[in-house]
Amino acid sequence: MTITNWQKSSYSGNASNCVELAEAADRTVLLRESDEPSTVVVTSPQVLGGLLRAARGDVIDR
Repeated sequence: MTITNWQKSSYSGNASNCVELAEAADRTVLLRESDEPSTVVVTSPQVLGGLLRAARGDVIDR
């Protein structure tokens, strides 16, 4: 799996520990925490989109 460009979350500001994401060659989405870069979560764009919609809509209990 070759990753060319990890992108930091815009909500992270200048923090050293932040969420980063990348798109793999097979179009899956990869997520990692910058202070633990060897741990990567792999998901689909559809699943990530559903999670983000749920979080924005306060469906997820915070």
